[in-house]
Amino acid sequence: MDEREIELTILMPCLNEAETLEICVKKAMSFLKDNNVNGEVLIADNGSTDGSQDIAIRNGARVVNVEQKGYGSALRGGSENARGKYVIMGDADDSYNFLNLMPFLEKLREGYELVMGNRFKGGIEKGAMPPLHKYLGNPVLSFIGRIFYPSEIKDFHCGLRGYNQAAIQGLQLQTTGMEYASEMVVQATLHKLKMIEVPTTLSPDGRSRPPHLRSWRDGWRHLKFLMMYSPDWTFLYPGLILSIIGLIMMVAIGVGPMRIGSVNFGINTMMYGSASLLVGINISLFSMFTKAYALSTGFIPNNPKTIGILEKFTVEKGVVIGVVLTLMGLIATIVAFVIWGNNSFGSLQPESIMKITIPATTLIAIGIEMIFASFFLGILEIERKK
Repeated sequence: MDEREIELTILMPCLNEAETLEICVKKAMSFLKDNNVNGEVLIADNGSTDGSQDIAIRNGARVVNVEQKGYGSALRGGSENARGKYVIMGDADDSYNFLNLMPFLEKLREGYELVMGNRFKGGIEKGAMPPLHKYLGNPVLSFIGRIFYPSEIKDFHCGLRGYNQAAIQGLQLQTTGMEYASEMVVQATLHKLKMIEVPTTLSPDGRSRPPHLRSWRDGWRHLKFLMMYSPDWTFLYPGLILSIIGLIMMVAIGVGPMRIGSVNFGINTMMYGSASLLVGINISLFSMFTKAYALSTGFIPNNPKTIGILEKFTVEKGVVIGVVLTLMGLIATIVAFVIWGNNSFGSLQPESIMKITIPATTLIAIGIEMIFASFFLGILEIERKK
């Protein structure tokens, strides 16, 4: 067969799947034959020691050995060796029906670059998914994924999906573990690939041993990945919220006593407001650092709006802002010092004087942080400007 003529590669990651690999390969081969699809079945073996490789070859599949361990590593290695224009990947545990891949292939032929299966629309058989995954893990992580990366994908973690080989290879996916599933959807969304979902069914795992998936560990890896690739949700929005809350607390108490019902808010509340403002601004600056780093390394696509903001926010402007804030804090400090001197440097009423000193020290801290943050931002931009 001429490799250039192959339309579809059915890709399965494999690590000791001798119990179920044969039935999966046979189903995949039957799909190709029954639907007259020119394709191949490719097994990305991740170091099996139970004879899975021989089972695959005996049943007509091609095997590629992937040395780097991990679910993501196996799929990346398999994808790099796929000969088809399109790839449909699925687990080799007989939980997905490889006889029913035509909805995926039809959408790929229509021009969609990523076709996701949706198990919640297609049906999850009894015992196919642990309650923790069905009612908490998958819905929550998929919901967070849609918030961070707006798309129509409702099942971020479905293991059965099809994609245009060239389009996905162009994303240069990097993760090695189970979070590879999230990375594909996230990067496809960020790069504005054409995506769609099709219903698919999930059957109970056909193996007698426990699955490779570890609920809490792999769930955390998915969540961590979603957060790392979204500087706005991870840094900017929490930072702005904390900054606004802190500023409101400081201003409200600074202009006069604050009382809600029977609760009085005083100078101690102002101190917490100051801490909230400082932490919020610090977190917000991390958003700028991350975006500058992203523009240099390309780990997330360049956004024209982000480029515009970073180009306007120069080191010089940041230093000027920092110096102005520091001077304002120093002036307020001098005012407090004068008030203290007028009282012969004796004891003062804490409530009144700290309404000056807390804002003063807050302004000085923010100003100094802005000065050094501006220089650090400039360092991060050196490579991009080169």
